[in-house]
Amino acid sequence: MRNMSPWWIRVPLIFFLIFGLMEYFIDSGDKPAFIEYPITLMFMLMVLFILVGIELILKSVENVMFQTLSPEAQKRYLESKSKQWEWKWGKAFWKKITGNKPVEEEKEIILDHNYDGIRELDNNLPPWWVYMFYATIIFGVVYLARFHVFNDYTQDMEYEQEVAQAQIAIEEYKKTAKGLVDANTVELLTEASDIKAGGALYGANCVACHMPDGGGGIGPNLTDEYWILGGGVKNVFHTISEGGRDGKGMIAWKQTLKPAEIAQVASYILSEINGKTPANPKAAEGEIWTGE
Repeated sequence: MRNMSPWWIRVPLIFFLIFGLMEYFIDSGDKPAFIEYPITLMFMLMVLFILVGIELILKSVENVMFQTLSPEAQKRYLESKSKQWEWKWGKAFWKKITGNKPVEEEKEIILDHNYDGIRELDNNLPPWWVYMFYATIIFGVVYLARFHVFNDYTQDMEYEQEVAQAQIAIEEYKKTAKGLVDANTVELLTEASDIKAGGALYGANCVACHMPDGGGGIGPNLTDEYWILGGGVKNVFHTISEGGRDGKGMIAWKQTLKPAEIAQVASYILSEINGKTPANPKAAEGEIWTGE
């Protein structure tokens, strides 16, 4: 019998097959099953021990049976076992596409040239190379006909189409990417984690001008309904990002804070400061904001 699959191929193959089935059938969410459920590692370790044990048992049985054979039968068995599986179709295909000549047949293609004992063989081009050369000719003819005879799309048109598709993909990504918000896509955040983060950023960057309760100091009062550059999350986001009025407004925080952080600060101001009663409110500035 031929040795078609040695143990060092069988054991890993069966092991990873069982591992893949386990990952497929166990619902572990976004994490792999062996991370979400560490007990599965014990299961796979047991599977590995069982596979190795089966191989050892089979090897032992084979050795015992081998000892019961006659010397002639043992010799035939060893010869049969030493025969390796051969992929005849693959070898024939490889010989065909490479066009190699066996060493014993090289005398048929040897040339008369002799350079200090070095003889030259009249080898043909490898068939695979010839086929690729023909394929390039066919490709060139089709390309010439398509783009220079029938005037299909130009490179400029292809570029514009790909840029348009990329822009659509970017806009779709921005709708769900929290960190890529801008003044046009930002929405009021309501999750406690965002409000808490916005409060921390406000306390670290804004209290010097607006006071901790938002009553205003150097900067305007943030608690009333009056806004110099417009209220609402989009306008507040834009004001924080781009800065206030030229020459006398606050700096543009887009150089310091990320878009997601600016959204958190704007949401904190509108949710936790605006509408509250500060201890020492500054006089109202700007105009009453009535809505988006």
